[in-house]
Amino acid sequence: MAIKAGIIGGAGYTGGEMIRLLINHPEVEIAYIHSRSNAVKPVYAVHPDLIGDTELRFAERFHSDIDVLFLCVGHGEAQKFLSENSFPESVKIIDLSQDFRLSAKSTIGDRKFVYGLPELNRDEIRNAANIANPGCFATAIQLGLLPLAKAGLLTEVHITGITGSTGAGQSLSQTSHFSWRANNIQAYKTLTHQHLKEIGESLKQLQPSANAELNFIPWRGDFTRGIFISSQLNCDLEEAEIFRLFDEFYSGHPFTSVSHDPIYLKQVVNTNKCVVQPEKVGSKLVVHSAIDNLLKGASGQAVQNMNLLFGLPEDTGLRLKSAGF
Repeated sequence: MAIKAGIIGGAGYTGGEMIRLLINHPEVEIAYIHSRSNAVKPVYAVHPDLIGDTELRFAERFHSDIDVLFLCVGHGEAQKFLSENSFPESVKIIDLSQDFRLSAKSTIGDRKFVYGLPELNRDEIRNAANIANPGCFATAIQLGLLPLAKAGLLTEVHITGITGSTGAGQSLSQTSHFSWRANNIQAYKTLTHQHLKEIGESLKQLQPSANAELNFIPWRGDFTRGIFISSQLNCDLEEAEIFRLFDEFYSGHPFTSVSHDPIYLKQVVNTNKCVVQPEKVGSKLVVHSAIDNLLKGASGQAVQNMNLLFGLPEDTGLRLKSAGF
């Protein structure tokens, strides 16, 4: 029988990506797509690219006769939604907001959320009932650093990262408006980005004895989707040994690939992939990592987690082609 899925918050960027993935997933039936502001409208009225792909309409109401619920809502809204609405324990919940990512905030009522980064917590995810999907910057940064944490090599790390305009959500603001974004780059939340806390918790799972100092400067970029990260630290290992660490860590993980050649954003846009490139220059190691912020950084990873929760092959419904040109 198909997995019956409900989506709360289907009108935004992550909700739209969730719909695109699930209507093509061979093991899923969408039970409803809820949107307060778009009830009864055809889904393609809000996501015009889906015309001809689905006749689903946004639902006025939601129900608990489902197997999995995706919360594609804003930060703070998931906790509020679950406080006001109850679902049977049999309904698995995957939250795409930041509300349950930190261990101190990972429970609500009887529900305990597991941090949903498969390359770190795959076994725990398989046995979980509720998943806190990682942040987009957090995913890209962690996948560049986890093998080094496992080897106990992290001390002070300097990170720069650039993200596309979809990372700011669908609501219009000055810094997401085309006229502002075009031909423009800006640093923001310098050294204070909210994803640093979840990154720190994940790295401590693998390197508990060290408090790695993460100095992160995110940039707003002049493109729509994708994240490119460069993480720099001191490292005495030879390059061949570094590649061995990365290859061993990601062996058996279908969506993270280690590259010996320079990587670029178009390799990953429109896919659930992360591509990682360690680069040794003298005593410095720079690890570049790239993801699509809406897929591996959000909805694609949520579907990857769903596959693990329901015992499906991890890549089911997620073999997506990049935009090579």
